[in-house]
Amino acid sequence: MRHAPKPPSTGCLFLVCCAGLLLGACGKKHDAHATTASAPQVAVMTLQSRRIDVTDDLSGRLSATEVAQVMPQVGGIVLKRLFVEGATVKAGQPLYQLDPASYQAAYDTARGTLLSAIATSKAADITAKRYQDLFTIKGVSQQDVDNYVAAAEEDKANVVSDRGSLETAAVNLRRTRILAPISGQIGESSVTAGALVTADQTTALATIQALDNLYLDVTRSSTEALRLTKAIASGRVTPGTSVVTVQTEDGATYAHPARLLFSDVTVNPTTGSITLRALVPNPRHELLPGMYVQARLDEGSRDVILVPQTLVTRGSGGTSTMFVVDANDTVQSRAVTTNDAYGSDWIVSSGLRAGDRIVADSTQTIAAGTKVTPVEQAAAQSAAAAPASTPTAASAPAASAQSE
Repeated sequence: MRHAPKPPSTGCLFLVCCAGLLLGACGKKHDAHATTASAPQVAVMTLQSRRIDVTDDLSGRLSATEVAQVMPQVGGIVLKRLFVEGATVKAGQPLYQLDPASYQAAYDTARGTLLSAIATSKAADITAKRYQDLFTIKGVSQQDVDNYVAAAEEDKANVVSDRGSLETAAVNLRRTRILAPISGQIGESSVTAGALVTADQTTALATIQALDNLYLDVTRSSTEALRLTKAIASGRVTPGTSVVTVQTEDGATYAHPARLLFSDVTVNPTTGSITLRALVPNPRHELLPGMYVQARLDEGSRDVILVPQTLVTRGSGGTSTMFVVDANDTVQSRAVTTNDAYGSDWIVSSGLRAGDRIVADSTQTIAAGTKVTPVEQAAAQSAAAAPASTPTAASAPAASAQSE
């Protein structure tokens, strides 16, 4: 006799249903975890245009605005030196005294010759006038009058010539006292008392340099110069008013800013560079000619895109690339041009624009074409700084999976 199968009890059906629900829930959670793992979170930075002051760091040497070599204009024996080496001298200040004896004698001779010529000229003039009076009463001939008048004129010419000789002798006599041609600081003397100097010698007795202002000559490439020219044309830089900050050899910033004077108009064919000249005030004579200094040229301001230098990858051949997250949240490798630095950032001249999202964490290992979950850098930093007891958005799914 066959018995009909017993229907399953209510308890068994309840257990089967619960098992099915648990399996379905676990499958969904594992699918969500797999989806999250396939799109890792990436810190991104949305680029914005910034207005910055553009500067150019250059280097060069200082030189005096005025340099004069003290040279003798007449020959003779040096009787004494009239200055202290290294001191500041004024224009016209006596520096050396040469033996004036021979020049004094020449002066006295020229003076005597002039006085004699003046006396002779006066006598000839009187004689010529007397003959002119005699000619009016027919006492002498016209020929006699012409001869005496010509002689008087010749004596006047001799006076002029002798007066010139006297002036020459006076100039040579004055030149036995050698004066400072400019004001400034005088260096070492190349002669001492008793030395013989000549008017045609090539060795300077001393050198004077004006130190109240100094020239700073720096070089820059012709490409950079062209950029500066465009900046000047646009009104961002004006020659004669542009500020140049000077940094001395010890790394300190000089208290007095320099002023850009001009840019050379010739490119050096060997180096491809041109010279810029700035005027540096030096009221306390802290700077000296020949010093090597750094100069920072203010070129104005402009709108730029800045990216951290650590995020730029340099490749072979000078190429530069960055990871960019596109509108589809996919990582792309993009070529960029970064020629100038601004602090710890690069100034991007091409390849990026405002609104682009760049990968902001150089330590993340990702590849181009990877689908990611972008997180703005500020939000990513907040998540990284969260307490360990509070799971982040990325760690929450993993914790749930482990619990299961």
